[in-house]
Amino acid sequence: MAWSTAQVARMSKVTSRTLRHYDEIGLLPPARVGANGYRYYEQDQLLRLQQILVLRELGLGLDAIAEIVRDGQDQVAVLRMHHRWLLAERDRFDRLARTVSRTITDVEEGTTMTKTDHWFDGFDAATQDQLQQEARERWGPEAVTTGGAATWQQGHGEEWAAMLAALVEHIDADRTPRDVAVQTTIDGHYRWIQAFWQPNRESYKGLADVYADDPRFRANFDKTDPRLAEYLRAAMTEYAETALA
Repeated sequence: MAWSTAQVARMSKVTSRTLRHYDEIGLLPPARVGANGYRYYEQDQLLRLQQILVLRELGLGLDAIAEIVRDGQDQVAVLRMHHRWLLAERDRFDRLARTVSRTITDVEEGTTMTKTDHWFDGFDAATQDQLQQEARERWGPEAVTTGGAATWQQGHGEEWAAMLAALVEHIDADRTPRDVAVQTTIDGHYRWIQAFWQPNRESYKGLADVYADDPRFRANFDKTDPRLAEYLRAAMTEYAETALA
């Protein structure tokens, strides 16, 4: 069964113009183009469109989405991955809703600032606990040392923020990821992250992909600077290829 551009636009709430743009950039080519020039989409294209819309909702840019949907992964595996991401986002928004609800109560009751630590519950979407779990799943339990998010925040949060600020300065200065100054910053990141796990060349490159591709992490990087995630990926990949075994 095939659907025209107009039919797909109507069922997906995506404009025909957007569908044409997705075709033009190679993100969502139609199954076929009729003799009349009309585009027609089949089930595979509708599944890909759903993937694109889910990833857009999760905050990814089109370049990052293209890398994910073009890599030939099994469709069911991709859908399961998206389902996990959506459940994680649902849980995060539930926490944020509870936080705002408690804040409303506190303000109405005149709560003083000494009681408002919980006002910021739920705002750290990409915790180090999640990062450790990603590492365990991808590279085995030996990759991760002990220590949770609270320990990380107390001892390393400021260092992490300083490294991100330094990377943004490198970007603003038009330094390439291979630049010696950039690689010095990345060397600091590698040595810093060894407090939690011991990445080799492949796992450090994998971490770079997690930073750039996982919506939980990408959203936080984009808050600092939309250029940061891809720049960090390139710089970490360069470091892994040239400095790690």
